[in-house]
Amino acid sequence: MRKSLRTMRKSMWLTGAALLAVAATASIALAAVNVKSEPTASFSGATVTLTGGEFSGLGNIEAKAELTATGSATYTCTNPQGHASPGQNPVPAQPGSSGEVGLGNSEHNGRGTISNLEASVTAPEPPPSAKKVGCGGTGSTKWTVTLDTLTATGAHLVITQKNKVVFCRNYTLGGPATGTAC
Repeated sequence: MRKSLRTMRKSMWLTGAALLAVAATASIALAAVNVKSEPTASFSGATVTLTGGEFSGLGNIEAKAELTATGSATYTCTNPQGHASPGQNPVPAQPGSSGEVGLGNSEHNGRGTISNLEASVTAPEPPPSAKKVGCGGTGSTKWTVTLDTLTATGAHLVITQKNKVVFCRNYTLGGPATGTAC
């Protein structure tokens, strides 16, 4: 009788441990963010626009997305006689950010979307010197520098929830529209 009681106790412990393991695994699986469709990036001049991202498994705590754009600026150089020529060196533009934008998951049963998220680069401040953009041979200070183009060449998307990164992508001009994992 004692032997069968010991066997029954062991059996109950093993069953309890197995149920606990299944419950822990299920809760971890439920906590994972599922990507239903990856956001795609389109580049147009100084702006990057993300559309089409759909996520589930976010729960009821608001997830926030932020897009940061990077790029370059080109300049036209004008010599003291008034003759314009393109600068030789593009310079980094000021990065731009969309700011944090909620995905709406707290009102939509843990499902969040990115419908239209934009970030744009801006002209460097202060404007670069003639030497930095490659005007006037040795960089004469008598040349004037005028902004010609701003081009967004890259973007970084990060989605956070409770200060924890749950999704991250990098995008490049001419690269895949869905970007690459961070």
